[in-house]
Amino acid sequence: MHPNRRDLGLLVLRVGTGAVLAAHGTQKLLGWFGGGGIEGTTHAMEAMGFHPARQSAVAAGLGEAGGGALLALGLATPAAGAAAAGAMAGAVSVHAPAGFFAQGGGYEYPAFLGFTAAAIGITGAGRYSLDHATGHVLDRPWVVVTAFLGTALAAAAVVGRRAQARAAAADATEDDLAPEGDGTGEPDAQ
Repeated sequence: MHPNRRDLGLLVLRVGTGAVLAAHGTQKLLGWFGGGGIEGTTHAMEAMGFHPARQSAVAAGLGEAGGGALLALGLATPAAGAAAAGAMAGAVSVHAPAGFFAQGGGYEYPAFLGFTAAAIGITGAGRYSLDHATGHVLDRPWVVVTAFLGTALAAAAVVGRRAQARAAAADATEDDLAPEGDGTGEPDAQ
């Protein structure tokens, strides 16, 4: 059997993308590679407006570490790609106010990781994978649809809830900064 370039390319892409995602996830979960661990990530999630913060930290860490590890192995590839893409959707929502490019703090990097993970999840792991070795038991068309639909709904709910919380906090801050008065914006005459 001659090596198939497409399958070799998928192997390289899967392992590289999965390793990057897994490293980021272990920073969040375990504090590896200079990360904050679950406590530091919980505090960061709180500051970014994700509630409940601890569950958000665990979900982000598992989506990245678990999704990344499974992508690298080529096991349950649709679920792995969907989980990683969902975690990256949350990261994109955090970085979006800074614009697109990463050099300015934008969402370029998490968007790239998310799109790559999603593409691998949809395409499949290729011949050089555990999915192939197990007869694609966890890589069926219904798994692709279910994983991506479930992740899209969950990501939309989490990102939407964060946006509502941040808008409410901004409104409360505006109210705190507004001058006291009779509602006309003018201070009370004394």
